Amino acid sequence: MRKRQAGFTLIEILVVIVILAILGALVVPKIMNRPDEARVVAAKQDVQAIVQALKLYKLDNGVYPSNEQGLKALVEKPTTGSIPANWKSYLDKLPQDPWGHSYIYLSPGLKGDIDVMSYGADGQAGGEGNDADIGSWMQ
Repeated sequence: MRKRQAGFTLIEILVVIVILAILGALVVPKIMNRPDEARVVAAKQDVQAIVQALKLYKLDNGVYPSNEQGLKALVEKPTTGSIPANWKSYLDKLPQDPWGHSYIYLSPGLKGDIDVMSYGADGQAGGEGNDADIGSWMQ
């Protein structure tokens, strides 16, 4: 009488490989979009924080920084245009958007008193998906 050796047959191994491939095909696409979604969320939070700092600036100084002064007025006292009398540091540093571009500031804004925006992944106005603009008017 011959003893049967323990182990897996080729069919059993192939079935497991097929199951893993199917699971991978379903899960990987969902995981791949997560970093892009996280960048969009981070940009929205940055825009919101910048807008809050601009509101504090206006509360202290009566006006928003000019376009010439830009967002830099939140981290350094402006030396051009209308010099604010009650300036304080409103941000430790100016953030870059998650794609490495500077945030855009307009005063007066196109959609409100002020606009703070990121042009998204492509760095160009307009676009869809990850390339879509993210702005303070979206809050």
